[in-house]
Amino acid sequence: MQVIIGVDPHKASHTAVAISTTEDELARKKVRATRTQVDQLLAWAEPFPTRLWAIEGADGMGYLLARQLVATGEHVLNVAATLAARTRLLGSGRSTKNDPNDALSVAVTALGTRDLRPVQPVGHSEVLRLLAKRNTDIGNQRTRLVCRMHALLLELAAGGIAKEINASDVDRSSPRSCPRRRPSSSATTSRSSSSPTSAASTISSRPPTSGSAPRSPHRARQSPTSSGSARSGRHAHRVTGDIRRFPNRDRYAAYNGTAPVEFSSGGRTVHRLSQRGNRNLNHALHMAVICQLRHPGSDGRVYFDRRLAEGRTKKEALRSLKRHVSNAVYRQLVADAARSRP
Repeated sequence: MQVIIGVDPHKASHTAVAISTTEDELARKKVRATRTQVDQLLAWAEPFPTRLWAIEGADGMGYLLARQLVATGEHVLNVAATLAARTRLLGSGRSTKNDPNDALSVAVTALGTRDLRPVQPVGHSEVLRLLAKRNTDIGNQRTRLVCRMHALLLELAAGGIAKEINASDVDRSSPRSCPRRRPSSSATTSRSSSSPTSAASTISSRPPTSGSAPRSPHRARQSPTSSGSARSGRHAHRVTGDIRRFPNRDRYAAYNGTAPVEFSSGGRTVHRLSQRGNRNLNHALHMAVICQLRHPGSDGRVYFDRRLAEGRTKKEALRSLKRHVSNAVYRQLVADAARSRP
């Protein structure tokens, strides 16, 4: 008999509930999030030889636990929190929110939902994901620093400074870049020199982001090549994943938002621009298209000009090119997956 084990992960503890194929609860277990969490769960689940683990948010709070179970040879599914919450609210007798009910809802969701994504062992795509996250965090940090500088300089002098501040200016700045005005009050003195929130201390205490930011895109360009993939470029990491969950390029286009959405009623068929799907992936494809358009003679530019010659508007040609790039990415991902199979 197959047993589904639903897990509700948290920072300090994990709650697991085992159910049968008829949704009958067989056992439950709560363990503390420690070094022995996997050993305790495996020892508890030993009476169920045919078992399948379902973890809520295996890419979030349950990331470590899911990967640890996969490393021991267990089969683990990733259950979205929204699906588990819907099951809990619609299930009779399980509307009360607590850890056991949440874990039970995760197990029931895994039992009745098809095409749940299995958790895979950590591979090269995880390296690219970490590089992407690091590069994004550095960029956000630099943006916050620039905004803080603008706000502080406007408190010191009307209009702030003469030129616009960007990230590269902040990296080359020093406390001397603050407006040279004689402080008129103790608050102005504190703001311009010794206060932790002063413009001078903001520049002098900034984290060393200038030398760190360029390395992530450089490593992201080299990583696909080192893994045997033909993909390269700064945004390649955003489109890396398990392509086997998409049976064809149309499903992949629907996932990344490059496929139009039908909006029909009363025999009138209309297709509109899709706002669904993974917006980060859609942004990556958009940036790839923009980079293609900047280079005359590139394949993307030739395709775009051909669409314009056919009478399409610029927006229509841009959307068509994004779908064309999506198809090309899908073909490359399928080829990479076939190459990496044993």
